[in-house]
Amino acid sequence: MSKELTANIVWHATTVTKEDRQKRAGHKSCVIWFTGLSGAGKSTLANAVEHELHQRGLSSYVLDGDNIRHGLNRGLGFGAEDRKENIRRIGEVAKLFVDAGVIVLTAFISPFQEDRDLARSLVEKDEFIEVYVKCPLEECERRDVKGLYGKARAGEIGQFTGISSPYEEPVAPELVIESGKWSVEQSVQTVLDYLQQKGII
Repeated sequence: MSKELTANIVWHATTVTKEDRQKRAGHKSCVIWFTGLSGAGKSTLANAVEHELHQRGLSSYVLDGDNIRHGLNRGLGFGAEDRKENIRRIGEVAKLFVDAGVIVLTAFISPFQEDRDLARSLVEKDEFIEVYVKCPLEECERRDVKGLYGKARAGEIGQFTGISSPYEEPVAPELVIESGKWSVEQSVQTVLDYLQQKGII
């Protein structure tokens, strides 16, 4: 969007505030940003955590990488600029969920630190929880339920994270989940314990 167009756009303050929505929900809102290689278990963990939050009557929602690319980000590819735009859009959507008083869980490879930092900068300091779902590449390839690593190694998929495109490990994530060693139950409890310690739930 050009500077000329954006100069005429003014943010409209809402009558009901984020704090009002959080008070009604009975908990704080935040972004839980799951990052890691394909096959590390990001979506599995995000959905398992949301299940527990839902069981407790808390407002939550999962934004999953593949699902978002079916709709909002359908036109984006996997080149450097499209990957950056993919994460920027997700960061903006996650910000709206936080404003709505919802705990939003995002499951995206999001391989570059710069892009994750941008997503973090969109919300308040204590509203962004980066969770590095750490899993050895060989274990991710062994799981490979989608057959993507095999295609990447065969040259059928270009710019594939971990094979032909780099993954930058988080510099200072709030949590590191060793998904290659821990059970899903242990991983979920680690996330829930953190949310309780920080007074989010």
